[in-house]
Amino acid sequence: MKQFFLTMLGVFAGLVVFFIILPVVGLMLLVGAAASTSKPSTPAHTVLELDLRQGLTDQVPTNPFAMLDSSQSVLGVIDTLAQAERDTNVKALLIRAPEGGMTPAYADEIRQAVQRFRKTGKLVVAHSQGFAPSGVVMSSYMLAASADELWMQNTSSFQATGVSMDSMFLGRAAEKYGVKADFEQRYEYKNAVNEFTQSDFTPAHREAMTAWMNSIYTSVLSVVATDRKQDPVALKAVIEAGPYTPEQALQLKLIDKIGQVEEAEAYVKEKAGKDAKIVSFGEYGSMKGMRSSMGSGAKSSIAIVGGEGAIMTGRGNSGSLFGSGSEIRSDDLARALYQAIEDKDVKAIVFRVSSPGGSPDASEQILAALRAAKKAGKPVVVSMGGYAASGGYWISSEADWIVAQPSTLTGSIGVYGGKFAIGEALGRFGIDTRNLTVGGDYADAFSSASGFDQGQRAAFSASMDRIYAQFIERVARGRKLTPERAHEIAKGRVWTGMQAKEIGLVDQLGGLHEAINKARQLAEIPSAEGVRFKYYPTPQTPWEALASAFGASGQAASTLVRIGQVLGDPAAVAVMERVRTEQMRTQGAAVLAEQPAF
Repeated sequence: MKQFFLTMLGVFAGLVVFFIILPVVGLMLLVGAAASTSKPSTPAHTVLELDLRQGLTDQVPTNPFAMLDSSQSVLGVIDTLAQAERDTNVKALLIRAPEGGMTPAYADEIRQAVQRFRKTGKLVVAHSQGFAPSGVVMSSYMLAASADELWMQNTSSFQATGVSMDSMFLGRAAEKYGVKADFEQRYEYKNAVNEFTQSDFTPAHREAMTAWMNSIYTSVLSVVATDRKQDPVALKAVIEAGPYTPEQALQLKLIDKIGQVEEAEAYVKEKAGKDAKIVSFGEYGSMKGMRSSMGSGAKSSIAIVGGEGAIMTGRGNSGSLFGSGSEIRSDDLARALYQAIEDKDVKAIVFRVSSPGGSPDASEQILAALRAAKKAGKPVVVSMGGYAASGGYWISSEADWIVAQPSTLTGSIGVYGGKFAIGEALGRFGIDTRNLTVGGDYADAFSSASGFDQGQRAAFSASMDRIYAQFIERVARGRKLTPERAHEIAKGRVWTGMQAKEIGLVDQLGGLHEAINKARQLAEIPSAEGVRFKYYPTPQTPWEALASAFGASGQAASTLVRIGQVLGDPAAVAVMERVRTEQMRTQGAAVLAEQPAF
């Protein structure tokens, strides 16, 4: 019976692939082929429209089906703006500002790209339908305020008055229902576990969160004051006295005009010239593709290697077929670094990291590849995205140079681990959990039936100490600190990029643009000489994306292999045959940072 259902599942998957997905793949390939032969030219008077009301990822997804998702990437946006700077047909930029909060580092990086665009003399207009008190809405306002003119709809409300974050603590609920959150952390600032074990902020948790929130808030106010030519102290007082109606915000010079988005569109089109057309970022990007070089006369290449998401061992991406969900798999990212090492044209590597952390073993595998790049004589510059904390800092720690945004969350040099023991809780509902073990005492250490016994806890605690010591060793070596100093600024504490620069965990504030310039300098590429960009990991083929999507079913994978054989695609067959079910291995430790929802 089980085999029957597996067979039926495979047949169903095959039908879905054959009648739904394959036609989409074929259409994409046809569209791609047509685009490669004749890309449309940019209209003579173009207004680019950047709509930031949808989700943002840090990096351009390698999934070929991600174009069907509405989200954009930070690196895609700054790359498009860099091309638009030099495109004489692009006359202006219209930004649709989000109502809620943005990841602060994303706002920082896009703002910097907007400022470079403005320096070419091109107009930037932003339109808002309100700034709601959601997440770090101050970052959304900061980005919108970087435009030449900021418009707001007449019925909207200006509610950007500070930074607020919620935390949900489950300690009392766990105690009430008999769930034992049996965890250890190294050390007091490693706060990812606190929401499971506590009912309120510990003093260290409160101190660290308040510090990085203040850092982001102070940075945002400073930038807005500079962009809008206001006194920072006076601006802070005005902001905190809100909220405001559009009329009040206009009077207080927080915005420049009141009007509907259609009025803003008409205004910017008039400024752009006769018969101006609004072109979306997605449409313009399809005309231009990813930027492949900087400057003319390129002889050397710089590899841009990207990793986004939680760090895990293994291969493959568990993101949805049509979405841009991402994770860092250590085999994939290490292989990408080795490919850049082996490419003789690549003179330096820019390693873009956006991760809250993950497996210590996976992190070490990636760091080993980074060391190999340095040993091969190729400088490595890390560009930190929204997060590069815990495991994200582990894989960055030994780079030649680290660049972060002022509001990047980084550090969190520490480790935590443990388990939820739910045997008692289930017993209250008549469910009895029993455990059988063959072997040593530690064999059932991670059984959910009960908490650690004394011997198990001692062994587990020793493993926490060992991983923390390894982390400290790497940070001390990479940042040229004594182990004592590394421990002093570690203890699991999260820092902003601005704070991290002050204590030596980061070398420079900025984004990918600044990281590329530093990589050129370290590789001794003359400033007058152009460089080519090579992106790693390379984008997946449609077949590879399908393989990842159907990896949970061996029968479905077999069906896809057969379809690939019928279509005579050897690459498809090779990919499909490598598909296997992959489950995350149970691990006793993780180097993860708290990851606020902005």
